[in-house]
Amino acid sequence: MKKPIFEGIATALITPITENGIDYDALGRLIDWQIAEGVNALVIAGTTGEGSTLTDEEHKEVIAYSVRKAGGRVPIIAGTGSNDTAYALELTRFACEVGVDGVLVVTPYYNKATQNGLIKLFTQIADESTVPVILYNVPSRTGVNIEPKTVATLADHPNINAIKEASGNISNIAEIAALCGDKINIYSGNDDQIVPIMSLGGKGCISVLSNVAPAESVAICDRFFEGKVKESCELQLKYLPLINALFSEVNPIPVKAAMAAMGFCEDYLRLPLTSMEEAHKKVLLDEMRNLGIKF
Repeated sequence: MKKPIFEGIATALITPITENGIDYDALGRLIDWQIAEGVNALVIAGTTGEGSTLTDEEHKEVIAYSVRKAGGRVPIIAGTGSNDTAYALELTRFACEVGVDGVLVVTPYYNKATQNGLIKLFTQIADESTVPVILYNVPSRTGVNIEPKTVATLADHPNINAIKEASGNISNIAEIAALCGDKINIYSGNDDQIVPIMSLGGKGCISVLSNVAPAESVAICDRFFEGKVKESCELQLKYLPLINALFSEVNPIPVKAAMAAMGFCEDYLRLPLTSMEEAHKKVLLDEMRNLGIKF
């Protein structure tokens, strides 16, 4: 059995950005608050952290800063995937050198890949990494799905520890669980599927919701692990309207609007992303109010 990097909730953390660059004071406050609220790990510079529009220097410094700021209080997982394999390897090596606890590697986007290409890519990265690797399957954004049989092949690699499953396809996820058993840990990559994926043996979620409601997101997992499945499901459904609002526009547009309303950052994104449309923003803020989230 492969020991999970974390169990429960890893927040896919936003990156506070202004017109002048990364706001490290805001990032530090966010890291401290997330840890104080009880999250089990933090994912830095992933999709929600706008890793694809950070400069190479920014990407590396955000990872290094987050490791220093967390100071070992929770695992830090760095987003190091790219459609440029050489850059993915460079980022992975750098993240390992500065002390991350794991790396999250997305399937290559735009140029895509065959399943054989995915096996070769992830194997090469896992061979180079000195920390556990989490595969990241999000075909809606990348245009390619990691098939269950491919996951099963990759699961034989000792350094491929887990998969973040954001395909939304519960049947495929069940097949991964059946084929891989305890050779790979499964994390939900969709906040509306935390409980369903844990029911298939998943270890938790890499979450967008937990940016806004960290303690409540953790509670969904905690209740499940305590055997209080009904309570866990009730919490999942209670937060479903907010989850839907957080994905009413492409991530991380809504979560940036939410975090800005809460005073954690500016509502600033780099093109091609733009600030949330007012009609959608009103629904989002109303759902936050309904749940007692202060802003």
